[in-house]
Amino acid sequence: MDDAFLAATRDSYDVLAAAGYADRLPLDLDSKPLDRALYGAFADLVKAGGNGPVADVGCGPGWMTAELCRLGLGAFGIDLSPGMTGLARSRYPDLRFEVGSMLALDLADGVLGGLLATYSIIHVPWERRPELFTEFLRVLAPGGQLMLVFQVGDERGHRTEAFGKPVCLDWYRQRPGEVAELLRDAGFDVWAEILRQPGAGEKVPQGYVLARKPPAAP
Repeated sequence: MDDAFLAATRDSYDVLAAAGYADRLPLDLDSKPLDRALYGAFADLVKAGGNGPVADVGCGPGWMTAELCRLGLGAFGIDLSPGMTGLARSRYPDLRFEVGSMLALDLADGVLGGLLATYSIIHVPWERRPELFTEFLRVLAPGGQLMLVFQVGDERGHRTEAFGKPVCLDWYRQRPGEVAELLRDAGFDVWAEILRQPGAGEKVPQGYVLARKPPAAP
């Protein structure tokens, strides 16, 4: 399969890391109580399942990895961009961050208690989602929890500039119901499909899907 989009995405986020992306888009859960509650629910579900390690996939500069640790999870970050991974390591030197592709995670089968992908599946072409969700299922332990967050819609877009820097970045909006159905096809049990109306600075509704890998048979 053509993975040219991976190289373009990696290089674009390397550019953004050097351009001060982390300082311009800080994490602000204080102004988003519903988001804060959903991340808390995800953390509680992981803890109820045994509190295994949690991968923040597409972690960027590490905001959410740190938030997951604050919520009591043993979280680490994975990002395609070496620039973003290096930024995360410099900002959170006590946490673990690795370079890797979400389509081919360098993890053994069934090792994760949870996997979070916050606004990161948006750069994977729609037709590659079945492959992506099968990979997520592979690395989760039985009963492991999954949370996906994304912008809602049917549009596909392409950016050639961000923060005054040239990039080559495709993005794909998602529909919660369609994502949930693809997760079921991959073998997940879906807990919730949530659509939140746009908040300050957001142009479209935001989507959240929570699911789990089925527990092992007794």
